[in-house]
Amino acid sequence: MIFHFSTFLINTVLKGCVIGCYLLLLLIFPLYVAAQNLTSAKDNPTQTNKQNSVKANSGKTIQNTTQRGPIKAEVKLEPSEPIIGDILTLTLQVSAEAEVELLMPEFGQSLERFTILDFVPREKIDDQGHTVVTHRYRLQPSGSGAQAIPPLMIEFVDRRPGNRLAPEGEDAYEILTERLEFNVKSVVPTGASNDLKAPLRELAPLGAGWSKIWTALIVVGIILLLGLPFAWRSLQQYRIGSRRRSAYDIANSRLSKLRAKPKPEGEDISAFFVELSDIVRHYLEDRFNLHAPELTTEEFLEVAATSPDLTAEHKSFLQDFLRQADQVKFAQHIPDAQSIDKALRSATNFLEQTKQDAPLLDEPTDSQSSESQGKLESRLVSNTSAGEAGITALGQKR
Repeated sequence: MIFHFSTFLINTVLKGCVIGCYLLLLLIFPLYVAAQNLTSAKDNPTQTNKQNSVKANSGKTIQNTTQRGPIKAEVKLEPSEPIIGDILTLTLQVSAEAEVELLMPEFGQSLERFTILDFVPREKIDDQGHTVVTHRYRLQPSGSGAQAIPPLMIEFVDRRPGNRLAPEGEDAYEILTERLEFNVKSVVPTGASNDLKAPLRELAPLGAGWSKIWTALIVVGIILLLGLPFAWRSLQQYRIGSRRRSAYDIANSRLSKLRAKPKPEGEDISAFFVELSDIVRHYLEDRFNLHAPELTTEEFLEVAATSPDLTAEHKSFLQDFLRQADQVKFAQHIPDAQSIDKALRSATNFLEQTKQDAPLLDEPTDSQSSESQGKLESRLVSNTSAGEAGITALGQKR
């Protein structure tokens, strides 16, 4: 009874878990979609504003051009109105006529006040044969307030025919770019410290962390939905397998219970042999597929005689055992204690000799055992006349 209640409880809990997971998934998915939409709505304005800010700033450039003889130097800075944290792009482009040797500024020269994040040099010859050298820097200002790009010095040697290589007493000609002044706007209130050397880290948009949580919940829900049916099926198979026992185990268990009872005396001897013969008959049906319980002893012995699974020794045992049981049950024969022990030992030996390859069966429940016991008692009463006739026939044969 307890086993059936436990099984019912487990099945109910598992089914409830499956239904709960489906409902949880149905609830989580709309919330996940809503959270994604909210996150996108909050992310997009920030990105749009940032793009618009960059675009506005990038449209304004500080630019200056200086020329001396065959050299033309152009310096350009953008954005012209940076905010603290913005990256500056400084471009120095120098063009020299053919046969003029350029000596560009060394890396980082005059830019010590800035943090250099990147540097890209390029050199090419244009369609007119001019040498064009470009130095592009990405700079990080050290703080807010008034800033300036100092003049940058370019040197050159004029190797054109008829021209001096350099001024007298000098190694090369020099040309300086104009100073580029600009102001870095602060994002802190007036009066606060402007010494913000590192850019502010961009904060994650509100709701970005929740998207990972929703994703994890959905993955867990899907795993539960896929795994619970398999777990439930495995539990069912285990439950069925745990109830199944071999025909030998079932019969031997009944035999052990009978053996544990007090030794029968008087009228109890007949009931003892009824139960003992019933154990053997049911074992024969389960083990050898012989429908012994519903047949009289003589009918069964006729069927058993044709069975290829029973040896001659087993058939002889059954003939002696069942006929002795019939004499006790129907002919009021009262065996002594030694005969009772011998009958128990014979039944036990028969089970032990034939237990190999015994099939697995569902173990009978308490209600089925009670029903079987009722059928046993009714069969004992209804077959009394048949048993007596069998005993009479047995006596005549002997």
